[in-house]
Amino acid sequence: MKPGLLLLSGGAGARMGAPKHALDHPEGGSWGGHLARVFETVFPGAPIQVLGEPLPDRPDLPRLDDPREGPAVALRRWAALDAAVVEVWWVVACDQVRWTPDRLSDWASVCETMDPFHTRWVMALHGGHLQPLGGWLPSALRSALTASTAPSLMALANALPHLALPREGPEWTDVDTAEERSRFEEGR
Repeated sequence: MKPGLLLLSGGAGARMGAPKHALDHPEGGSWGGHLARVFETVFPGAPIQVLGEPLPDRPDLPRLDDPREGPAVALRRWAALDAAVVEVWWVVACDQVRWTPDRLSDWASVCETMDPFHTRWVMALHGGHLQPLGGWLPSALRSALTASTAPSLMALANALPHLALPREGPEWTDVDTAEERSRFEEGR
């Protein structure tokens, strides 16, 4: 697998009271920086693209502005532009802060086994819900992504060829509110 990381950091964090990508992670650095470190641990030297705001602790990472019209529009904009040559992109949002190198390595291995030719957006089915973020989006689907008119991330995920794999684990739980942030920081 020749992967890249597409890190979504464009949300305003209105429910959190601050942009999530820049919040302090309990293991150090920002939430967005944590996800970049997890990816770099598993895939040293693989390209990283930030879609949204720059990470305070990683201003060196290439960045593309988010049009702030939702993740489906942001992904279409990204897909229409040149990007690093990889087979598949790990598309993750900055509020999925519970990823660890071991969990990412396991997920990447499962996805590689289930879709070895990278023809489908491999995503989790967590708690009965399709979870496109945290999934692996093949570069081969970029033109279909660009051509899509799906208005939401879920509509976009359902419109493209995809494979939903049942998954459990805390990494699939977003941290969206101040209460969820407190539970996360307390280790619950």
